[in-house]
Amino acid sequence: MLDHTESPILAPRPEPTPMTDIANLTPKIAWIFGCMILYWTYCILWGVVGARRARTASDYFLASGTLSPALFTLAATAVCFSGWTFIGHPGLTYTDGWQYAYASFYALTIPLTGILFLKRQWLLGQRYGFTTPGAMLAYYFRSDLLRVLVVGVALFFSVPYLGLQLRAAGFLFNVLTDGLLGEQFGMWVLASVVLSYVASGGLRTVVWVAVLQVVLLATGIVVVGLLTLHYVGGWDRFIAGVIALAGDDPVRTPDGYSHYLAIPGAVQWVRDGSRAVGGAWTGSMVLTYLIALMGIQASPAFSMLALASRRPAFAAQQVWASAFAIGLILMVFTVIQGVGGHFLGADPAFAAMHPDLVNPVMASELQHRDLLVPELINLLGVAAPWLVGLLAIAALAAMESTASCYMATAGGMLAYDVFQRFLLPDADDHTLKFVGRMGVVGVVILALLVASASADALALLGGLAVSYGVQMAPALVAVCYWPYLTRQGVTTGLLVGLATVTLTEAAGLRWFGIAVWGRWPLTVHAAAWGLLANFGIAILLSAFTRDDAERKAECHRWLAEHAALPPRKRRWVLPVAVLTVLWLLFAAGPGAVIGNSLFGDPNRPVTWRFGIPSIWAWQILGWAVGVGVLALLAYFLESSTAARRSDPAQKTPMAR
Repeated sequence: MLDHTESPILAPRPEPTPMTDIANLTPKIAWIFGCMILYWTYCILWGVVGARRARTASDYFLASGTLSPALFTLAATAVCFSGWTFIGHPGLTYTDGWQYAYASFYALTIPLTGILFLKRQWLLGQRYGFTTPGAMLAYYFRSDLLRVLVVGVALFFSVPYLGLQLRAAGFLFNVLTDGLLGEQFGMWVLASVVLSYVASGGLRTVVWVAVLQVVLLATGIVVVGLLTLHYVGGWDRFIAGVIALAGDDPVRTPDGYSHYLAIPGAVQWVRDGSRAVGGAWTGSMVLTYLIALMGIQASPAFSMLALASRRPAFAAQQVWASAFAIGLILMVFTVIQGVGGHFLGADPAFAAMHPDLVNPVMASELQHRDLLVPELINLLGVAAPWLVGLLAIAALAAMESTASCYMATAGGMLAYDVFQRFLLPDADDHTLKFVGRMGVVGVVILALLVASASADALALLGGLAVSYGVQMAPALVAVCYWPYLTRQGVTTGLLVGLATVTLTEAAGLRWFGIAVWGRWPLTVHAAAWGLLANFGIAILLSAFTRDDAERKAECHRWLAEHAALPPRKRRWVLPVAVLTVLWLLFAAGPGAVIGNSLFGDPNRPVTWRFGIPSIWAWQILGWAVGVGVLALLAYFLESSTAARRSDPAQKTPMAR
């Protein structure tokens, strides 16, 4: 099976640049460093501003709950999409075509989790003054064990994830300077700058820097996509190249289609790490991979962003910024980047068979898929070195955006949920800020140590971290919707879910040397197997256990009072829920197999109704319908709009 967690850190390093070529590199390097200095100056200045404004611990960790809807929209979008979106996503499209491009739906499924949970967490935070999701779960379930588990999951996510971003930054410097600057240089420089502004300014600084980062991220992806299309020779040559690429493809799905233009079925049995026939991305693999990524807005970092918001007006980010804008960019421009690489000389076999369709601007074979985007950026090295500098900073900003938020929120949880709760309950604001800053430093040091130790181990930890993060979903379901789930059920379910993820993600299971199952059995992602076990155990144990029903009832009465729909809308809850499930199943799940040929036979381009492969038309249609579905949930059902009763005023002074 394909390892979706592979990152630029695993790509081979470019050969060092001969000294005779350094003169030719000077303009490009000068622009890269010039843009980098300007960008990091902006970041550090906001760190200074944030430090001056962070007079209390609440200022530092939660921006005193004053984030406007506009700031939340931009910051949350930056946090959702990291450097992997900028570099890794087109690279996987290069190798697997449109069957992998279904992963672009994470621009819609990530905010779907926020639609379900963020507003209700904000309402509870207003009522009880919660500062962290660990405090919320500990209060609701009367369980400090859950508080500690939340911190543990958050740290296990933050450290390897941050390590991946740091290593990717070093790789990017290495490639764009043709090996003149080493990976370690990029890692340590990025780490020191991010550490300086996050540790000094806290969450407010992270949010203001993210405003620029999301603009750079989106602009960079679009520019690289347009650059690719330009070098390919325009739209008609791009489509002609797609037709030739599919016709020559030796990898065929069970239906006889090119693996670039079709998913290989709804599900397949895969054992002992082998690859599904016709490609890795079956319908079940795509859907469960998207489920894994849904854990991003179920993560503690997003919970703290929600608690820092002035109003629960999250719909703009979820529907328009993420689903509509980023979704459209991924559906179109990352596909052009990935597939277009075959027509620019990166694929010698294709170039030999179709020299008339190839513009060989990439002089040599692409050694690793994650080299694709850096090599596309490098095409401008002589003609427009200033644009190389801007695109390098766009990629760097994408890597920093998510890392900085997880650093800041990890520091907050260590200060509140560990230090104040267990070590010094009467800690003052100055002490809490100091502990939070030291927590950020500790997370960065651990990430650097992990990133420096082993690329293979880091990739493995990164894959586990994504799957571990989504295991928080049953606890959030309990707090936000379903009082049936008890403390014993949720805690045990979480532990079983984490164990199940480990068995289906890292190694599979062997018995007497025989593979019982390999990684991702039945082409179902480990995150989904973990959630299935997690929810199953939680529901089963909750039937035989009891906990503080009155406290839970109090929380749910508060939510019912402030999140209840008017009678005229309540009858639409079930139909919209059914529509959402059907959309998930058919747009990017097992039902997506109908999109392989619905708008034309992949093997007969003359039948393509819209002049593009049927699978691409189906994806764009699914994206458009998905934006509508999210708008119904967020706006019509009021899941992410400001509460009609805006006074949720009575804060109970406990929160910690």
